[in-house]
Amino acid sequence: MKFYPFNQAILILALWTGSAVAQVISRDAILTPGNSAVKTDVLPLADLREGMRGTARTVFRGSIPEEFNVEILGVVPGAIGPKQDLIVGRISGGSADRTSVFAGMSGSPVFVSGKLVGAISYSFPFSKEPICGITPIEQMITIFERNSGAASPARIPRAVSIAELSSPLLKSFFPNSSLVASSTLSTTNSRLAAVAGQSFQPIATPISFSGFSQETLNFFTPQLLQFGLLPVASAGGGARITPMKSPNDETLLGGTSVSMQLTRGDFSMAASGTVTLRDGEKIYAFGHPFLSLGSSDLPMSESHVVTVVPSVSNSFKLAVPDALVGAMTQDRGTGVFGQLGLSPKMIPVTLNLRTSRNQSETYAFEIAKDDFLTALLLNITVFNAIVSNERGVGDSTIGVNADIKLRGNDPVRIERKFTGGQATQFAAGSIAVPLSAILRSGFPDAEIQQININLTSEDGEKTATLERIVVDHTEIQAGESLGVQAHLRKTTGELLVEKFQIAIPKDTPSGTLQITVADGNSIQTSLMARQFVPTSLRDLVKTLNDLKKNDKLYVQLQRVTNGAIIGANELPNLPPSVLATLSSERNSGGFSPIVTSTYSEKEVVKSEFVISGSQSVNIQVKNSTR
Repeated sequence: MKFYPFNQAILILALWTGSAVAQVISRDAILTPGNSAVKTDVLPLADLREGMRGTARTVFRGSIPEEFNVEILGVVPGAIGPKQDLIVGRISGGSADRTSVFAGMSGSPVFVSGKLVGAISYSFPFSKEPICGITPIEQMITIFERNSGAASPARIPRAVSIAELSSPLLKSFFPNSSLVASSTLSTTNSRLAAVAGQSFQPIATPISFSGFSQETLNFFTPQLLQFGLLPVASAGGGARITPMKSPNDETLLGGTSVSMQLTRGDFSMAASGTVTLRDGEKIYAFGHPFLSLGSSDLPMSESHVVTVVPSVSNSFKLAVPDALVGAMTQDRGTGVFGQLGLSPKMIPVTLNLRTSRNQSETYAFEIAKDDFLTALLLNITVFNAIVSNERGVGDSTIGVNADIKLRGNDPVRIERKFTGGQATQFAAGSIAVPLSAILRSGFPDAEIQQININLTSEDGEKTATLERIVVDHTEIQAGESLGVQAHLRKTTGELLVEKFQIAIPKDTPSGTLQITVADGNSIQTSLMARQFVPTSLRDLVKTLNDLKKNDKLYVQLQRVTNGAIIGANELPNLPPSVLATLSSERNSGGFSPIVTSTYSEKEVVKSEFVISGSQSVNIQVKNSTR
């Protein structure tokens, strides 16, 4: 009889009443790793029956898997997705009696009659019994075999917002955080929280942090929990940057602990789970998505477990990554897939910090390369480097000078300054935002070779407001220079006067010319171009490097004109024939008309303060040659 008529009522009844007690094995039972060449038999889902008993394997301490019992309660058709069923089981015996289902258990293989059934991967938060969801091994293998030979489609460059590029706050661009493991009750929606314990949730993935302050973990934990990642502070220093280890027959067998090294070096972040099956050089693990990244290239390493920490809300595994042995190349609905011996691409980062105490700190680490994940990892590590050395209360001023080196292209140069209570957050985001734009640009030549970061930190707020400007003359001949005074008011009330000269271009026609002096943010906001689609990586890099700085004063010469904005380029003084063509009834979109244009623009003052404010004055230009 095919076992599929298992409805929700039976499932809820099983959760509260249970069935026959599973056979208890010795707490010291240990699985001895065998030869990976031995073929693992698979029990088809169609042959599974309610009441069947088997064993599962996972690591509770050290690196050797232990066995515990599993009783099959039934199957829920389509519980994971279309044509993706979920087996329901109850675990018992061995160390599982102490820990129940825990974060990091995802992927633990389940065997019935010596045949592999699937991977423990789901749980009920706060359940009174150790009920688990098991992803059938057939579904784990099938989804990756379908995707292994598929060619990645050509990516199309996307529209880029200028406001997004100039923002110091990193936005989340994960494909869909609701799809990833989230057995921790991290939702702030009360309606969802009311039913969160009444449906199977993917078991949370613990991330061990080494070299990170508690303030960093507290700040980023809400964001990480949204993606099903459970931050766990790890003992010891960061994971060393070592060459990849050649795998052998004992490497990452079913039931052993596996880690995805997100960063390594002075700062270490590693997500831990369990291997379900090793088939030659192929590794199947987790039984649910890690981050739903699809195609990926994350470092995959062996790991050992310090201990499993029992908890009423969510027990978790405290694991430490060991040798790098391959790469995780797929992250999809029924698990993750990796390959032994495949070297992942890592981005080396060097960070130098000059503290407010005039001390120098240097950090060297690597971060995993991924379109969505890399920028978040850099954001966390830069934030951590600052808060680990500076005070957490009060205002500070942080200067950022960084470059992102690209193969075959000019580097992206970042020069910013931030002050106030959120200076640390803004400084970290100012580097992560352009990095995210490059990785998500869709250009195949966007290969990042190195990131170099130099930070300076000072106690206290350093801001100045542009109060007024004064010009030497209100009438001037084209080709002459105009003297300008910019009056800046510091937070202490002290007045600072900056003097500079502006050259009026010789070809400036007679008429009214507007002189605008403003900080970088104000100038950036006033630009007519709001978003554009870069035609090449070089085009995107140029736009990033042309972004205005917030510790500098700029001067703009503007006049009334007929022109257009095409892409990120301002085209002033267009002939009437060109404007007529752009505005033809046969055309729609592709440009924005402008009635004022910037005749020239120049950086005139670099300040030790973060400047805000904008002031304008009109002058009359005379040009006897035009």
